[in-house]
Amino acid sequence: MKGASVVVRLLGPDEAEVLANVAPDVFDFDVQSKLAEEFLNDPRHHLAVALDGEQVVGMASGVHYIHPDQRAQLFINEVGVAPSHQRRGIGRRLVAALLSRARALGCTEAWVATEPNNEAARGLYAAAGAIEDPEPFVLYAFPVNQKGP
Repeated sequence: MKGASVVVRLLGPDEAEVLANVAPDVFDFDVQSKLAEEFLNDPRHHLAVALDGEQVVGMASGVHYIHPDQRAQLFINEVGVAPSHQRRGIGRRLVAALLSRARALGCTEAWVATEPNNEAARGLYAAAGAIEDPEPFVLYAFPVNQKGP
């Protein structure tokens, strides 16, 4: 079975050291140990990783949030799989791990966004069971702090 030797699991608060061995192109930037610890110690942040032995070859991050007038939802921030491990179903397994956590938290919905021309991401999300929203939206970014990670 493709990708069967790869283990997918959610990291806990005391597991930042797992992120010390990450394959290239899984994250956008190098993992910063202090940021990893802060992320994993925040109970609303969730990180699923795909491990090939001791190396992280994939990840999916999300945050669950609430509003005063709505039950919890999960925002899937990003999914990344090392090029060496792509097209093996790992991305779908990572998303499934986050969706499982969302169900356990009582979230009513999980959502993710991507660029219209990102066919790989759109294919992954459709294969994972997502339904594409027919109404387009416009993203606005507020550059609050121009410093990098």
